[in-house]
Amino acid sequence: MKGTLKNYSGIIWLLGGIALGSIAGLVFGKKVEILKPVGDIFLNLLFTAVIPLVFFAIASAIANIKPSDKLSRMMGVTAIVFLGTVLVSAILTIIAVKIFPIHESLGSAQLTEKVEESPFAEQITKLFTTTEFYELLSRKSMLAMIIFSLIIGFATLKAGKAADQFAGFLHSGNEVFKGVFVLIMKLGPVGLGAYFAYQVGVFGPQLFGTYAKSLGLYYGFGAFYFIVLFSVYAFIAGGIQGIKRYWKNNLIPSATAVGTCSSIATIPANLEASKKMGIPEYIANVTIPLGATLHKDGSSISSIVKMAVVFALFGKGFDTADAIILALGMTVLVSIVEGGIPNGGYVGELLFISAYGLPIEALPPAMIIGTLVDPMATLLNATGDTVASMLVARFTEGKQWMKADHKSHYPETSLQNSNLP
Repeated sequence: MKGTLKNYSGIIWLLGGIALGSIAGLVFGKKVEILKPVGDIFLNLLFTAVIPLVFFAIASAIANIKPSDKLSRMMGVTAIVFLGTVLVSAILTIIAVKIFPIHESLGSAQLTEKVEESPFAEQITKLFTTTEFYELLSRKSMLAMIIFSLIIGFATLKAGKAADQFAGFLHSGNEVFKGVFVLIMKLGPVGLGAYFAYQVGVFGPQLFGTYAKSLGLYYGFGAFYFIVLFSVYAFIAGGIQGIKRYWKNNLIPSATAVGTCSSIATIPANLEASKKMGIPEYIANVTIPLGATLHKDGSSISSIVKMAVVFALFGKGFDTADAIILALGMTVLVSIVEGGIPNGGYVGELLFISAYGLPIEALPPAMIIGTLVDPMATLLNATGDTVASMLVARFTEGKQWMKADHKSHYPETSLQNSNLP
């Protein structure tokens, strides 16, 4: 019980701050406008820290890769499976949002700041590049910074031993700014509480209906995806027997994911389950740790739900081809950016908000929804890694993976000697 409370302490404190802020907004009304600067300070700290955090996280991860020819083919299949399942979850969520339009009743709750519109071609150019180096340091150039970080990482990797000191600098910077982000998030209950008090006091309690509907959609669709889509993936990997193996061995990982609210903490349970499922060790020992940081079906679903709600709050339509295509791209990036970063979901929210050119007021609603759906999101993120590993085994080794004795087939491979960072 104590362990569960400890794992959920961050969410409990955030919800406590939000609850107190909501009560203050209901009781004092527009008088709580005096608290808005407190929320703004918290948001400004987040925006200030996110650029160096993302730069060091991505550049250091690429710079410290140690390639292995033995795993190259399997890694290619893994990338396709991860990308495919994340896109499937995003597309199905867009359809669900269309069927259950949670955002259409939000006209009375729209925020007041105007969102600048620009042609799609110009938006894409600004999204991927900047005209000056210093513009990379702006939150509005988040994707351009990510691309620049990838280039820096690959250049460092290519330079080899000559860049050892620079690679060490990138690694150290990553560790430092992860700590910075953790410290800033300790202010989350106060910052979000103040901002939520302002929202409720100024725009009224109708905002609660917004969050209730979005949560209902997320948990309902999340349960559907967990039971139905994961069963479909298991069937593709191993037929009826694959479904039986998956669900028979998925109970402990599921309980671990919900109890810890952490994909990383679920890795040991997933590795043990993968052995019982018959997944080859050389596949499980790579795809499951990577999946814990890069493969997030639950985050993909929450990303689309948050986009739909935030769009409605700012009077933007979430039904154009431009918006949907960009949403799919952002969803993939959000899944990648979240990996290995404490409170990485908030970084992902910053990314899609900057990509769409939304104002800073768009962040708190997205953060609140992300906090409330975290248990279900973690369940989908973590337990989706084992079924993804089953798919990788199916496409790498064929149908025979279900019959092979993998415990003795790859005795030399392990998580420790897989030559991965």
